[in-house]
Amino acid sequence: MSSQSPPVLPITNQQQPPSAASQPPLPPHAVRAFLNNITESVRNGFAQRRPFSELIDRSAFSKPESISEATTRIRKNYSYFRINYLTAISVILAFSLLSHPFSLLLLLGLLCSWLFLYLFRASDQPLVLFGRTYSDRETLGILIALSVFVVFLTSVGSVIISALLVGVGIVCAHGAFRVPEDLFLDDVPENANTGFLSSFLGSAASNVVSSAAPLVAAARV
Repeated sequence: MSSQSPPVLPITNQQQPPSAASQPPLPPHAVRAFLNNITESVRNGFAQRRPFSELIDRSAFSKPESISEATTRIRKNYSYFRINYLTAISVILAFSLLSHPFSLLLLLGLLCSWLFLYLFRASDQPLVLFGRTYSDRETLGILIALSVFVVFLTSVGSVIISALLVGVGIVCAHGAFRVPEDLFLDDVPENANTGFLSSFLGSAASNVVSSAAPLVAAARV
């Protein structure tokens, strides 16, 4: 009596879909270049600030004779103290957010949502929330709607707007009462009057965008 061997089933190696853990990490040089460009831009901007003694020189303050004179003073003082003014507004904004921890947490949560759910997420890894898969367009729409909700329908928007109004009010008051005759306005670049933030943030934004391009490309591939 011959014994029959059990049939041998063919074995096929099925390729498992790549998981999020097997995705190649973001190139470290792109992240390093992104952070270095931000740091360098901020450092270059602060290098252009004026001495604090010129900003608060009591002998240079006087009441403007008219609104036109106050406007002229604001324009000239802005051209000269633009980095100092931007720093003052940033400090007021930071202090306002720190004094409202809930608004600060909401703003940080919104920033982290944009970074990790859209910017740093690989394009072939769809977003899955509560058992549903969202495409890139749906994810972008959700993030935009979340940003509108956080900024305009919570205390975040009021805190930011209030801090900006206070900062701009202080800057305008200083610029109107500071006599600019003793300032070396000839040293101010010609493009200083293009906008309040453009003189400082223009080059910074271009450097950040150029450095972030390979990082975004690596994340979205």
